[in-house]
Amino acid sequence: MTGRTMRRTVPTYRPHTESIINEWMDYRRALREKDREVFDELMFKARLHSSAGSYTAHLDPVATMFLSILLEMQKEVRDLKAPRRKESERDDDRPNP
Repeated sequence: MTGRTMRRTVPTYRPHTESIINEWMDYRRALREKDREVFDELMFKARLHSSAGSYTAHLDPVATMFLSILLEMQKEVRDLKAPRRKESERDDDRPNP
């Protein structure tokens, strides 16, 4: 293989993600302004895991984007539950009267 370069057969995840997001721009424009802000937040979440997405080139990139969004949303849910969980643990540690 001397003198030959290897070519990618699958587009890299990051540019592919951006092209998918660009395809959804008509949908975004049709949303109300508040919903556009949420849409943009979701697309940001999809971009956060581009490095991991690069390892899933064999999968549907939209599915990987949605999984990235779900991952970030689950982290937010976990963070919102954390204070209540700590409070519940403190209540469990109190002696019964």
